[in-house]
Amino acid sequence: MIIQQIQQYFIEYGKDYVKILGDHVALSGEALMIALVIGFPLGYLSYSKPKLRQAASFFTQGLRVIPSLGLLFILIPFIGVGRLPAIIALVFLAIPPILLNTIVGFNEVPQSLIETATGLGMTKWQKLYKVSLPLASPHILNGIKLALIEVIASATLATYIGAGGLGTIIFTGLGLYRYDLLIIGGGSVALLSFISMILFDLLISRLPIEKHKKRSYEI
Repeated sequence: MIIQQIQQYFIEYGKDYVKILGDHVALSGEALMIALVIGFPLGYLSYSKPKLRQAASFFTQGLRVIPSLGLLFILIPFIGVGRLPAIIALVFLAIPPILLNTIVGFNEVPQSLIETATGLGMTKWQKLYKVSLPLASPHILNGIKLALIEVIASATLATYIGAGGLGTIIFTGLGLYRYDLLIIGGGSVALLSFISMILFDLLISRLPIEKHKKRSYEI
């Protein structure tokens, strides 16, 4: 019965589903990109400046305490409802894992390699792009992966303030007691998160530094 209802939904509302799915992906992707633009440079600066690192740690811990839905409602009196407050809330949720993993990534770079690069006459930017960044990239990508998964899941709550996305299907299912809609909406969110995780894990595994680690373990 449920399977037939799901099939009927896609027959009747297939185009609407594609649009809703596209809105959810676009909302999540936009929030992630903004968080990356903020979180990565801030993470690198926090790594190089201990005082800023401590402030960044307090900042990220504070952001993690605020629930997604609460942050959405806090923004409503200031900027209203719709896409903008949803993006701002999702950006705040995505920054902590990117920021913290960027700091961890750069901290994991062996100081001996930095000193070797300095001895070879590399400039500060050459050491960053040719030594530090490649070695830190597995941690950074892992932070982006965690941020994306959290954003995809939290973006369902954006429906409460009119930002659209898969939450529309989920909350419609809750309101109408339609289990088929709950399965379609919740399953789509879970599938998006799973695909994102697999793609990032695949990307991380193909990094030269990760391949070198695997060969070392095999030896």
